[in-house]
Amino acid sequence: MTNPLDLVSSDFEVSAGRPLPLGVSTTQRGRNFSVCSTRATEVTIVFYAPGENEKMLELPLDPVWNRTGHVWHIAIEGLHTSIRYGWRISREAEKSDHLDRFDPSLVLVDPYARALTGGSLWGDLTDRDEEHHRAKRRSICLSGEFDWQHVRPPSIPLQDKVIYEVNVRGFTRDASSGVDAPGTYAGFIEKIPHLKDLGVTTVELLPIYDFDENELNRFNPETGEFLRNLWGYSPICFFSPKAGYALNGRNGGQVDEVKTLVRELHRAGIEVFLDVVFNHTAEGEGLPTDATYSFRGIDNRLYYLLDPATGEYLDYSGCGNTLNCNHPVVREHVLDALRYWVSEMLVDGFRFDLASILGRGRSGEVLANPPLLERIAVDPVLADVTVIAEAWDAAGLYQVGSFPSWGRWAEWNGAYRDDVRRFVRGDAGQTGKLASRLSGSSDIYAASGRSPVHSINFVTAHDGFTLADLVSYNEKHNLANGENNTDGSNDNCSWNCGVEGPTDDLEVQRLHERQMRNLITILFFSQGVPMLLGGDEFGRTQRGNNNAYCQDNEVSWFDWSLAGSNAPLLRFVRGVIAFRRAHPVLRRTSFLTGENGKHSRPDVMWHGERLGSPDWSESARTLAMHLAGEHASSPDCDVYMAFNSSGDEAFFELPEPAAGQKWLSLIDTAADPPGDIAEEGNRMVIPDSWLRLEPRSTRVLRSG
Repeated sequence: MTNPLDLVSSDFEVSAGRPLPLGVSTTQRGRNFSVCSTRATEVTIVFYAPGENEKMLELPLDPVWNRTGHVWHIAIEGLHTSIRYGWRISREAEKSDHLDRFDPSLVLVDPYARALTGGSLWGDLTDRDEEHHRAKRRSICLSGEFDWQHVRPPSIPLQDKVIYEVNVRGFTRDASSGVDAPGTYAGFIEKIPHLKDLGVTTVELLPIYDFDENELNRFNPETGEFLRNLWGYSPICFFSPKAGYALNGRNGGQVDEVKTLVRELHRAGIEVFLDVVFNHTAEGEGLPTDATYSFRGIDNRLYYLLDPATGEYLDYSGCGNTLNCNHPVVREHVLDALRYWVSEMLVDGFRFDLASILGRGRSGEVLANPPLLERIAVDPVLADVTVIAEAWDAAGLYQVGSFPSWGRWAEWNGAYRDDVRRFVRGDAGQTGKLASRLSGSSDIYAASGRSPVHSINFVTAHDGFTLADLVSYNEKHNLANGENNTDGSNDNCSWNCGVEGPTDDLEVQRLHERQMRNLITILFFSQGVPMLLGGDEFGRTQRGNNNAYCQDNEVSWFDWSLAGSNAPLLRFVRGVIAFRRAHPVLRRTSFLTGENGKHSRPDVMWHGERLGSPDWSESARTLAMHLAGEHASSPDCDVYMAFNSSGDEAFFELPEPAAGQKWLSLIDTAADPPGDIAEEGNRMVIPDSWLRLEPRSTRVLRSG
C-alpha cells in the first residue's frame, strides 16, 4: 500500500490557479488543474494513491477564487507525478436534464486527460465499478519527454497514398502472427516488414483511444462466449490511448507505446491515420444502467444534443447519444484533441466516423457552413494532415459528394464500393457507373471543386464483409453477435458464386479467387485513393459475419497462416500495388476530360467490344478503358483495361498504343497463378488486334 505522505512533498501548497489550458498542465510551481462546466454549483478535485480505491485527498474549489466564468481551476505544488485524480461536480438541478439519473458523488474522468488508469489488462472483468455500471478509470498526471530519434513523418502526397485499414488488437492477437507481444502496439511493430513488403503507404487504425471492451454484457448464443467490444467505437476520453492495447499499459506507459509505434512506422516510411469518433461517447442514452465517465457528469446539456422538451438524448449516431459538436466549448475540445494527436503523437491524418454529425447544429439541424468542419479544414496545426469524412450518419443524412469541404475534406466513397460490387457481381446496367468510379467519380466530386484524390475508394472495410466473404456469401451470418442476426447491413451487393460459405468444389473456389482478383484490380487501377481492408491481401474470412465488432476471437483475429496457403493472392495484391505506385497515369490529380493532349490523343478513351463503341445500355456487362500515359504528371506508359462481368467470354478490339510501342499483358484475372499477373520484364506481347476475356474476368495491358 502506498503511503499518502509519499505522494506530497514538504512544500505542498494550493493556490487559485488559472483557467487555461483546460485539463492538467505543468507550471513553474507545480500543476494547474482546470475543468469547464457551465452549470456547476460545487466542484472538488479528488486525489488517489496508485492502486487505491479510497481517496487520499479531496480539495473543494472556492466559487470566487477558483472560478473564472464557467471554468473551475486550482494550482497545486508538491504533488508526486504518480498521483491519480478526478473531478466531483454538483450541478444546478433541472428536471429535463436527467439529473435524477446522475449521481453527484461520482468522481469523473478529466475530459482532457492524456492517459487513464484501469483497463491495462485486456478483458479484465475485475476492473469494474459494478455499482455505477462502468469500468474503473482515473486520470493521470503525465510528465516526461519521448525520444523521437530524429524520425519525422514521411509526408506522402494524397494521390500517392495506399491506405491499409486495420484493428491494432486483431492484427496480431492470433498465435499464427508469431509476434512476441500479440494484440499490442509492440506486436504491431513486429509486422511492419509485412506492410512494407505489401507496399502500403498508410495504416488507418481503428479507434485507439480509451474504451471499455467489457461494456456489452452480452454472450454468444452459440458458444456462451462473453462478447467484447473489439473495434472501440465507444470513446471514454478523446486524448487517452487504449491501455489494453499496450504491452505495459500502467502508469501512462500506453502513451509511450503509441509514440513508439508511430515512430517505427514513420521510420519505415509509413504514415499513421486514426479513426476518430467525435459523434458520440461511451455514456449511452442516459438510462440508469448506462455508464457516466465524464461528459454527462460535468455538463450534460453542454456536451450532448438533447430534446429541449423532454431532455432525452437526440440520437443521430445509433449509439444512444450525439455529441454537441458545434457548441463552442465542445468544438474547441475536439480541435484540442486533434491538435494533440498531431503535435504530440505525430499522427498524419484522421478518418472521422459518421462525420455528417459534425455538421449538425445544437438542435440536430444540418448546418450550411458547420463551424467545426470549417475550423478543422483551416486550422494551422492541422494544415498538413489528411482529413477523411465518413460522410453520413445513422439518422439517414448522406453527404457523399456534398460534404462541406472548403477544398480540403476527402470522403469515403460509399458509391464506389456499391457500384464496383454490383458490376463485378454481374448486375445489369452498371457500365456507366463503373466508368465513373474508374475515372475518379467526377460525377460526385467535380461540382464541389474537388479532384479525384478526394475520393477514398474501397470495396471492403471493417464495417461489412471481408473480400473473401464478399465473394462467398449472399447473406450475413451474424448470429454469434447475440442480436438475432438483426445487426449489420442487409444490402451487401455480394455474390457467393453458387455456394453459401466454404466449399470443396474446386471450380467454385477458382471463381472465388477470380472474383477477388477482379475487385482488387479495379480498386487499384481506379483514379482516387485506394483503401485496402487489412487481411484482404491473403483472403481473411469472418465466416460471413459482416459486423464483427464484438468478435474478439478467431473471427476477427488475422490468421497469418493464410499468407502461406493463399500466397498467390498475396503475390497478386503486392504486384498490383507496386504497379500503381510506379505509374502516375493511375494517380492523376485532375479529372479525365477525354480531350486531346500534346500528342493529339485523348487522356481517356472508352470502348466496348468494338473500338469507340462503349455500351452503356441496361444489358451491358463489358467495358474497356484506355488511359494515355503522356497526360499524367510525368511521362508514362499507356494502360488498357478490359472488364467482362458476364458469364460468357468476350472479345475486345484493341486500340493502338503510343507510337512505336506494343501492348504487353500485365493482368489476366482468369489465369491461374502465376499467370494472373506478370512480373516486370516477363510480360507477353499481345500480337493480335483482338483481346479475349474469359467469363467474369479482367485484363490489363500496358504499352512498352
